[in-house]
Amino acid sequence: MTQIPDPQDCTNMAEVRIGVDEVDRQLVALLARRFGYMDAAARIKPERGAVRDEDRKAQVIANARAYAREAGIPDDVIGDIWETLVEGSIAYEFVAFDAR
Repeated sequence: MTQIPDPQDCTNMAEVRIGVDEVDRQLVALLARRFGYMDAAARIKPERGAVRDEDRKAQVIANARAYAREAGIPDDVIGDIWETLVEGSIAYEFVAFDAR
């Protein structure tokens, strides 16, 4: 098995790419878990109109931006990613809601 180096320990681009690919794999696994919560929300919400919640969307994006600032990474980039993630999650939840 290939050892995954920490970013500060990388000495060549092959190591960087191995690390990035592993982090991407982990992110997708976490996103699959997150989408599982969208399935749960679709099952729990009593009506279709409850799927889109603009106040909650704003809170989730603000939280992600705050976590990014704490981590020392660009919060504007994270805000853009989370905007796409949340909109995709809402679309997914509508499909899950309609399928029940």
